[in-house]
Amino acid sequence: KTFRPKRKFEPGTQRFELHKKAQASLNAGLDLKLAVQLPPGEEQNDWVAVHVVDFFNRINLIYGTISDYCTERSCPVMSGGPKYEYRWQDEHRYRRPTALAAPQYMNLLMDWIEVQINNEDIFPTNVGTPFPKNFLPVVKKILSRLFRVFVHVYIHHFDRITQMGSEAHVNTCYKHFYYFVKEFNLIDTKELEPL
Repeated sequence: KTFRPKRKFEPGTQRFELHKKAQASLNAGLDLKLAVQLPPGEEQNDWVAVHVVDFFNRINLIYGTISDYCTERSCPVMSGGPKYEYRWQDEHRYRRPTALAAPQYMNLLMDWIEVQINNEDIFPTNVGTPFPKNFLPVVKKILSRLFRVFVHVYIHHFDRITQMGSEAHVNTCYKHFYYFVKEFNLIDTKELEPL
């Protein structure tokens, strides 16, 4: 349930080419601050959409690697240490912010994001189809909630990441995410305080 198939970009599409460009810059060992910048001549919403999907795939994978250790018993509250508790709220079942165990929160989060990124009305895949007016507010909500996964993993499960020898990968993924959201002002600075 915590692992989901990766969302892929169709070969030959503009978004596929942007995805390849983003991956090439990351794999070339470039400065991540430079790698997140909008390539000349590209549309910002396309660049943001590609990254949101990529971050979803990567962060879902990171959480999947520690999910056996993130149980309702070990993590009865979705938190980032004693100072930060994250409550779930959505348009359907949880209309008010609700305290949940971390695994339950994560499952709801990943399901919710998957619905958003697969919704053609929010993340159009056809070139020339405009992004909706609410695109950036939705993206900001997705990214702020994905950030909470990093917070939880770093605060509660980093020992497991270290045991697996994955800390360099997780740190690089986080740095990429951080520089990206800062470059495009996609998460309020106050939200970033836990890390």
